[in-house]
Amino acid sequence: MKKWIKRLCMILPLLYMILIWTLSSMPDDAVVKLPSNSVDRFFKESMHLIEFGILHLLFILALLVNGKLTVATHVVAAVFASFYGFLDEIHQAFVPWRSATVVDAVKDVLGVLVVYLLIQRVYFVKKEGYIGQKMHAFEAWIRSEK
Repeated sequence: MKKWIKRLCMILPLLYMILIWTLSSMPDDAVVKLPSNSVDRFFKESMHLIEFGILHLLFILALLVNGKLTVATHVVAAVFASFYGFLDEIHQAFVPWRSATVVDAVKDVLGVLVVYLLIQRVYFVKKEGYIGQKMHAFEAWIRSEK
């Protein structure tokens, strides 16, 4: 069971990156179109912050299940998630019904930065806090031989 959980946690970032790429290849209203244009625009613009924050979280989870989450790997994961945000914006520049903007790329990086700061605090600084304890306990459990 632990082996399957570990494998799933390791493949989730890749699957999520494929999902981001696929959705970026579609028109922005292909999946959901909200009735109000202003609400629809706000929701979709805020997704930049959320989707790359989630990607960074999935990288953290993959590192965590392998016992490789350190300050250095945390930085590398954040840089990689941010880089993927830039790559996604470049990709969208070549998709006819999409657009790529510097503002969108900044929002991607901000989403990663928020998660980076959160993980930095709860896992490395405040280890004794509730979330930090749960993360360390999960890491110990998944890596135990039983």
